[in-house]
Amino acid sequence: MIRSVLRLASAFGLLASGLPAAAQVAHDGQLWINTTLFGGVDAFAYFAEIQPRFGDGISRLDQLILRPAVGWKINDQLTIYQGYAYVETAPLGQPPLTEDRSFQQLSWEVGEWQRVKISSRTRFEQRWQSNGRDVGFRIREQLRASYPLTMDEGGIAALGWTEAFFALNDTDWGARAGFDRARTFIGLEIPFAGKSAVEIGYINQTVNAPGTRGEMDHIVSLNLFVRQ
Repeated sequence: MIRSVLRLASAFGLLASGLPAAAQVAHDGQLWINTTLFGGVDAFAYFAEIQPRFGDGISRLDQLILRPAVGWKINDQLTIYQGYAYVETAPLGQPPLTEDRSFQQLSWEVGEWQRVKISSRTRFEQRWQSNGRDVGFRIREQLRASYPLTMDEGGIAALGWTEAFFALNDTDWGARAGFDRARTFIGLEIPFAGKSAVEIGYINQTVNAPGTRGEMDHIVSLNLFVRQ
């Protein structure tokens, strides 16, 4: 499976590099690898995430995200979190930069309809970057759906989600108020060891880059979610 994913990732990279310049949209093939640990005691909840991202045709590590959070389960459907993210980014041909984020998150298990499980994640971020002094505010909304491919409980499921990002203000480090980016994922959820799961699939990311027609990333996504 891993070899197949890497072949697919390479194909995305070749596709991105071969697109005509006339499109005026920057394309890139990427590989994102995410490991997240979830846990909790009674109503207390937490998660801790590490995510390296390889870009420029999957040729180098261009971003690393470390993201822990603590939360409180309001009920079986709603959990609120306060978290922090440390982000290192190394743009091609530019000095590296770091970003600190504080965020508040609402996770909502919406329910099930016709065997389709639906959930929502709303995240409000406060962002500080090393190349400026302003605080950027951003809202993110993700809607997620999964559908079991077998009749067995806890079997493989088809998975899809979409997430929209909106910046709420301009900053001296480049953020512009309005639509920031959108991500759409399609793939498989493969359960193992109780409530844990591996998710593998493709993400299409559209970025509203200032001064350009925009950017589009074609991403192979590998995710390990360990739930205690």
